[in-house]
Order: sequence, then C-alpha cells, then structure tokens
Amino acid sequence: LHLSAVKLAELHSDLKIQEKDELSWKKLKAEGLDEDGEKEAKLRRNLNVIMTKYGMNGKKDSQLIDTNYIKDGTESDTLDDPRLEKLWSKAKTSGKFSDEELDKLWREFKHHKEKIHEYNILLETVSRTEDIHKNVINPSEENLVKEEILHNKHRELKEKLRSINQGFERLRKVSHQGYDTTSEFEEPRVIDLWDMAKSANFTEKELESFREELKHFEAKIEKHHHYQKQLEISHQKLKHVEGTGDKEHLNRNKEKYAMLEEKTKELGYKVKKHLQDLSSRISQGLQHNEL
Repeated sequence: LHLSAVKLAELHSDLKIQEKDELSWKKLKAEGLDEDGEKEAKLRRNLNVIMTKYGMNGKKDSQLIDTNYIKDGTESDTLDDPRLEKLWSKAKTSGKFSDEELDKLWREFKHHKEKIHEYNILLETVSRTEDIHKNVINPSEENLVKEEILHNKHRELKEKLRSINQGFERLRKVSHQGYDTTSEFEEPRVIDLWDMAKSANFTEKELESFREELKHFEAKIEKHHHYQKQLEISHQKLKHVEGTGDKEHLNRNKEKYAMLEEKTKELGYKVKKHLQDLSSRISQGLQHNEL
C-alpha cells in the first residue's frame, strides 16, 4: 500500500472501530433488531469509505490525500475540486499564514475533501436504493419500511450537505482573511461539530456542556497529532539507523518506534470513537428539530 507510518496507524484505528461496530451489529441481527438492514448497509458504506481512503479498493487514484508532518508534501497532493485548489493556492501565497497555520489549514482542506467523498458514497448508495425501489410493482409493508430507510438516508444526505456548505464557507473566509485569533476552536472536526451543535435542538445548559466536552475532545486530538509527528520522526530515524549496521542503536530505535506506534493507534481509536459518539448526539438533536 506504500502508506506512511501515520497512515498505517490510522488504518489500524479505523479497522478496529469497524470490527467493533460489526460485532455489535451481529448481536443486533441475532436478536432480530435490524430487520430493515439499515445498520448493515451503513456498515458496508463505512467499509467502502475505509477501503477508498487507504487505496484498498483497487483504484490507483482513489487514495485520499496524506499529510506529511515532517516536510511540506502538499505540492504533490490534489484536492479534486477546482474551487478548493484555488482557495488553497490563494492562502499559500497570501503571506497571512505561518508554516504552522498553513499545516493547520491544509488539515482543514483535507478534512473537507474527505467529507465530500463520504457524501458522494452515500449519494451513490441512495441512488441505487431508489432505482431498486422504483422497479417494485406491488406495494407492501416491506416497501413502506424501505421508504422509511430512504427518508432517513435523505436526511443524512441533507445533514452532510449542510456541513459541506458550512465548511466551504469557513475555508473561503479563512483563506481570504487568515485565522481569527479569538476563534474558540482550531481543529476542523471540532469546528464542524460546534457549528452543527449550535443548529441542533439543545438547551443553553446542554450546549454549554457540549462546548466543554468539545474542548476536551480538541485536547485529545492535539495529543494524537503530537504522537503522529513523533511516530513519523521515529520512522525516519529508524530507516536511517537501519543503514548504519549499528545493532544496539537499531534495537533502541525499534523499541521506541513500537511504543510510539502503539500509543498512536490507541489515541487514534479513542479520537475516532469519541467523534462517533459526539456526531451521533448532534444528529439526534438535528433530527428532533425536524419533528
């Protein structure tokens, strides 16, 4: 796969979550609690996203962009959207961003591309389901269930599209004006969650509690980023030491690399699981708004 050390750790975290979700689904299915197959379809979608994200779906150009934390590897990456490419080019040449801010902004662009990709996968799934539904001649109770599934998927599409539009407006604003030093959050995923939370059906007390939880979540993400950087540095050192033939030095570096790899995997899993939980709570709040 030619993945970097950081990407391999992320793949491990994604697959660990997928495995846990599949085990939970198997228990539900055994109890007859997924009769409409909606949870199974979501699992397939998630696996499809993972395989595409890491270039495991057989398509050479499908792997999502990979940020290199050591050197600026963004020149060879593409955003697959002329509007995003234009904004990124403008931001890079504006002189409004430090190297650290450019790295942070690139993570925002990368996150936005991933959101668009996930939206397109869901859109394709909905289109296929609609085509099958249209070809059914006799209406039945089963078809009514499928209509409800389609309704839920359309609502999910609507939420994802709203998040994409909000995200693009933020990227456009930041690219033109630079970062707001008074901004409450810095991490793209946290900014997304906070924007959506403010639109959900939360009381002032619930929203304040959610804000505090997001602060803890952002600190967890920053800690994960730190270990990702250390892992990449350790990987570079390990490759260098392998060429020297110094066995004692090599063993020390291998031990450090293994420790950093395990810690990065563990933190990656915790971050992604926490993100799932927070997103689910917001989604419930947004659904309540529509009722």
